[in-house]
Amino acid sequence: MKNRINLLPLEGEFYKANLHSHTTISDGRLTPCQDKEAYKRRGYHILAITDHRIYGNHEELNEEDFLVIPAIEVDINQVSAERLCPEDKTYHINLYDTRPDFKAEEKKKGICPQRRYGDFEYINSYIQDMKELGFLACYNHPYWSMQSYEDYSGLKGFFAMEIYNHGCEHDGLYGYNPQAYDEMLRLGNRMWCVATDDNHNCFPLDAPLSDSFGGFTMIKSKELTLDAVMQALIKGEFYCSMGPEIHELYIEGDELVVKTSPVQKIYVKMDATRCYRKVDLSEKGLTEARFKLDGNEKYIRVEIKDKDGKFANSNAYFLEDIGYGEGEN
Repeated sequence: MKNRINLLPLEGEFYKANLHSHTTISDGRLTPCQDKEAYKRRGYHILAITDHRIYGNHEELNEEDFLVIPAIEVDINQVSAERLCPEDKTYHINLYDTRPDFKAEEKKKGICPQRRYGDFEYINSYIQDMKELGFLACYNHPYWSMQSYEDYSGLKGFFAMEIYNHGCEHDGLYGYNPQAYDEMLRLGNRMWCVATDDNHNCFPLDAPLSDSFGGFTMIKSKELTLDAVMQALIKGEFYCSMGPEIHELYIEGDELVVKTSPVQKIYVKMDATRCYRKVDLSEKGLTEARFKLDGNEKYIRVEIKDKDGKFANSNAYFLEDIGYGEGEN
């Protein structure tokens, strides 16, 4: 019997999440309640309200079928504290709270970092401090932030980074950023990837330039509770998307198996210029693909594209971390 490694768990339900959102508490146009209701109406189950520099735990908005993750977005600007010039480089970091009852008053008083741009030792130490407070740190939209490899190659400690940011896509087609993710992986970083909205809602929800409902993360969890969802995030039990769905993802023997909604392209990216790929440009498209692994792949991640040009991405899996090749295949 062939060994099977489930990269997405079999147990649990997929919950649709927007992990980056702004409200009237900072520079958004919707109140936290309006924000939550807008996403709930569109079939979401999870929302992280990440107002700028202001920690928020909006547990009063939680329902049996909807969870609001306590969170904050912090920044480290290169030139000015308020990033008055758009060419000013900046780090934006989402912090998701796994332990909102732990040192709650300290979090409310302020946990923003010092403005020490490019100081990797300080930034990495700050991320570690936040981890000890119970936060998961996510590196946001490096392309929109005017950053290049030199700006992020020394960063450590992030649990994930944004591979797609819908608001940044509207700001200048800066939304989709798989290159930076692969660069971080090639440096040996173990980190997941998420797709988000980063919505501020300057336009109506149904307007062409609405920054809501464009990038989402599908989290597979046994229950819709903060503890269960945060554990799923820590373990990487999710994928992210602009539209297409990844239904199953596993390794069986020496084959990677991908099952999806109808798409035109299923690619397996890795730590080299080579990739594995299946393409079907017909109306029917692809819903499954199998790829033989040769065991020399350092990491693998799946990227799919549908007929509308929308992408979905799995997390990256380092083969040595998931036990591939151990025992009989």
